[in-house]
Amino acid sequence: MAWINGWLDPMRKRLDVRRDDAGNYLIQRKDRDKGAQPLLVTAHLDHPAFIVTHRRGNTAELEFRGGVHDPYFVGTPIEIMDFAGRTTRATITALHANAKPFKRVTARLHGRAHGAPAVGDIARWLLPAPRLVSRAVGAPTADGTPREVRVVETHACDDLAAVAAACCAFDALLRARWARNIGLLFTVAEEVGFIGAIHAARGMLIPRGARLLCLENSRSFPHDSPIGNGAILRVGDRLSVFDSAFTNALSRAFTKHAKTNSAFRWQRKLMAGGACEATAFAAHGFESTCLCLPLGNYHNMSDIDGVIGGARPARIAPEFVSLDDWHSLIDMLLIAARWHARDGASAKRSRANAPHPDSALMNRIYRKASHVLGG
Repeated sequence: MAWINGWLDPMRKRLDVRRDDAGNYLIQRKDRDKGAQPLLVTAHLDHPAFIVTHRRGNTAELEFRGGVHDPYFVGTPIEIMDFAGRTTRATITALHANAKPFKRVTARLHGRAHGAPAVGDIARWLLPAPRLVSRAVGAPTADGTPREVRVVETHACDDLAAVAAACCAFDALLRARWARNIGLLFTVAEEVGFIGAIHAARGMLIPRGARLLCLENSRSFPHDSPIGNGAILRVGDRLSVFDSAFTNALSRAFTKHAKTNSAFRWQRKLMAGGACEATAFAAHGFESTCLCLPLGNYHNMSDIDGVIGGARPARIAPEFVSLDDWHSLIDMLLIAARWHARDGASAKRSRANAPHPDSALMNRIYRKASHVLGG
């Protein structure tokens, strides 16, 4: 959030920036046509991590917010960060997997903590510094040679790589008069059940009738959604399929662009392994679909299938995405913006959001976990 605030500073005279009481951002241009349908490029700011709930001597208890399988916890090192910028290293010694509403862990602190950490501090897996590296991914080439892809390995690509792509696309579009109705929506608490997105949809933050293009990082499957083959137009998730008219229109726009731009690569996939905010927004009557980056080491879990099958030890590792896929995502956002500028010119924002059969499910999720917004 501090980085986003700094990025916005030079542009604030040209923008309307709103924050709701949960911390969600709505960023729109002041010169927008307030009667036209806006396109909001949407990404979430959180990543699975820990929050300190108790501290006693050299032991801390932490709550884990997000989805990681049980074998990855015990024995794994973490780093706890306080609000003064100090870090304390620790090792998880116990997992309380059945704790409600979120898993809890006990961790042994290393060294002298000098008063830190304290309740409310955030912790993450202890991982190497981010780096750019060539990596063999997916199936080998036809002659058996490993397929090398340039990737960024870091603590959290999900969903910060998408946030960065959204900012880059917005930078480029800010100079275009035709893109005045393209905005950004950055949400909180996605990893615990779309809580920030539902809060924004239930409240008054999102303009009525807005079209939402949600960005994600979704687990890559080498023979179906390979890393390095381009960003993905995601047609659905494990809960729903997304708006068909919106999705199909983008598919046609990307196909047309690819015919005259041989370097442009993109994929169209279901990506049913997780859930996406596009489902939450659709449940509240908004037209929504998703673009995503194929992600390696989803939620920092290395070799998920091997661990679940009992054939591999559980190991926490950096997430990674392809740099080419990331540039593909930016290209897709620019193409989508151009399409919306033509299609949305006559669509008026005042139209009512349609009721949706999944709205009751979203209400139950929100009631169960909405306390995290005040945490």
